[in-house]
Amino acid sequence: MKNIDVTIRAYQAADLEALSAIWFEASMLAHPFIGEARLREQRVLIETVYLPKAENWVACTDDRPAGFISLLDNFIGGLFVSPNRQGLGIGRALVAHAKALKGELELEVYLDNPQACAFYHALGFEEVSRRTHDDQGLPFGNAHLILRA
Repeated sequence: MKNIDVTIRAYQAADLEALSAIWFEASMLAHPFIGEARLREQRVLIETVYLPKAENWVACTDDRPAGFISLLDNFIGGLFVSPNRQGLGIGRALVAHAKALKGELELEVYLDNPQACAFYHALGFEEVSRRTHDDQGLPFGNAHLILRA
């Protein structure tokens, strides 16, 4: 991991396009099993429902968004880092910021995303349950994880 300057700030409406692009690019890499067509459909929901309704924090490098975390109370609804900025500690910084704000954190992660599963376990998240289908009823297993305060 390189040492880079990361600033975390509150989401602004002007961030929508940049965060949507980060979400899509990172999702294409992390969730290929979902398929590009479905991810394009979900991107509309990211822009119109999920980002507007969540408490979002934006990680910036060189004054540009490089990643973000979306919180619903203490539940991490999404954590995404631009593919060309991954491995630099941005995701860790966002989780640390959320933990400082909320204490205990929860999330769900796709079991078919081993990189994310390993990332969360390395941060101390513990698996508390699993389910075989995602929120849309599709056969993509999820693990429910908790990071205790």
